[in-house]
Amino acid sequence: MRAIFLSDGKIFTTGFSRMSERQLALWDPENLEEPMALQELDSSNGALLPFYDPDTNVIYVCGKGDSSIRYFEITAEAPYIHFLNVFTSKEPQRGMGWMPKRGLDVNKCEIARFYKLHERKCEPIIMTVPRKSDLFQDDLYPDTAGPEAAMEAEEWVAGKTAAPLLISLREAYVPTKQRDFKVNRRSLLHESRPVSASTGPSATHASATSQSAPTPAISTGAASGEGGQIAEEVLREVASLRALVAAQGERIARLEEQLSRIENGDV
Repeated sequence: MRAIFLSDGKIFTTGFSRMSERQLALWDPENLEEPMALQELDSSNGALLPFYDPDTNVIYVCGKGDSSIRYFEITAEAPYIHFLNVFTSKEPQRGMGWMPKRGLDVNKCEIARFYKLHERKCEPIIMTVPRKSDLFQDDLYPDTAGPEAAMEAEEWVAGKTAAPLLISLREAYVPTKQRDFKVNRRSLLHESRPVSASTGPSATHASATSQSAPTPAISTGAASGEGGQIAEEVLREVASLRALVAAQGERIARLEEQLSRIENGDV
């Protein structure tokens, strides 16, 4: 039998019936005579381990010896416990643990990370919610419990109570950065210069003696003038492309923000 308290004060339990069937139940602390909701899973003998996410009101149920993870959503309306889906794998689990919400990767919309214990290894199981937008998902990551305690042990023993200290996960989000265009001027000028048609031994001799024999000023000026003109044209085109990409990036960011507001119900 396992029991956990939910964010609204209700109690969620896992256990067995008189017929050795595994059960899930939701209880009201003010009336423990009958459960608010009761669901039977199967007749396996492995103990059920519940993991509760108060931010999304989702409970993940893992059984010892099972090869699956079931998850349910808890609501304030009947039937209160709603089955969402099940994750299955090939090998059974000897135990299960999970990462606190503040340790998840918000850039990948990760909502849960389990650590499945095998006989000789520990396997991470990552659960994500697919989203097209690259913005921070406020509905998936509301303010969650932080690492600092809300009170000291002596205060709790004295009968005091306090809500957990919440932190925002927005600081862990890293927005997608646009790549900047890079122009290699040296390669552009090198490609724009005409290649000499001289080949063979005579060309080798001319290359070896080029240091002592200066190049005529007329050919050098023409080559440098032509290469400089081509480089200026390329740089102007690159500048116009950068301005166009920046404008399109700002437009995409505005559209994604509007889409995120529509998905979150703000509009």
